[in-house]
Amino acid sequence: MPPERLPRRPAVARAQRVLQSRREEAKRRAAAAPAPAPVRVPSPLAGARSAPVIELVDVHKTYAVGDIAVHALRGVSLRIERGEYVAIVGASGSGKTTLMNILGCLDMPTTGTYHLNGIDVRGLDEDTLADIRNRHIGFVFQSFNLIPRTRALQNVELPLSYAGVHRAARHDRALAALHQVGLGPRIHHMPSELSGGQQQRVAIARALVTNPAMILADEPTGALDTVSSAEVLAIFGRLSAQGRTVILITHEQDVAAHARRVIRISDGTILSDEVTDSAERVG
Repeated sequence: MPPERLPRRPAVARAQRVLQSRREEAKRRAAAAPAPAPVRVPSPLAGARSAPVIELVDVHKTYAVGDIAVHALRGVSLRIERGEYVAIVGASGSGKTTLMNILGCLDMPTTGTYHLNGIDVRGLDEDTLADIRNRHIGFVFQSFNLIPRTRALQNVELPLSYAGVHRAARHDRALAALHQVGLGPRIHHMPSELSGGQQQRVAIARALVTNPAMILADEPTGALDTVSSAEVLAIFGRLSAQGRTVILITHEQDVAAHARRVIRISDGTILSDEVTDSAERVG
């Protein structure tokens, strides 16, 4: 015969009843309490729509090379409004690459201020700067910087993946960006299966996909032939016509001629800043 069940001890039963009563009371209080207001964390670029995209005031950049101080930028002041198409032109060693790194939040001024969409970027931590680079600056480099064993579509999706965008939305936005640069038929090709011009189109689509405040292109035609260069510059012209802010960093005068504004830099200072209506510009 099965053994008889022992009677539950009174102390244990009382403790269980007390715990159950407390749990029910906690549930009633939680249900009756008002829902907490959502915490809103403002974007570092929120509310800055009326500000210029770029504003540099008396920016200096000095590097220490052993005991020698190298002055890469010497008091650069610059303002670029939303929708401008600007070329920054200079020879090797002129300071244009240092200026590009500061504009792209890849480096900070030694002295002076840099406001991006009204925000002083010097006061931001590295995580916030990384978020700004991903969401608000579209980079295009001479060497394309595509992931070799990743198809064109997935290369363009990458910034959205870092930003936590849902997979379906990533796909749709990347597809739209690739069609915008005229690369729809080859979206599933690897970079090695694309020409240099096509790879640069993928890079431009990747720069566009986050809808950034500006496109920052460093020598974007430096690795391309004449025909591909003209096609890439025509894309920048169309983007500018759509109201995008485009900044080209180049040492080539014929590339700079496509922009509506040309800034010439030498020895870390701005020599000239001119608006141009050159007939060479490709739209």
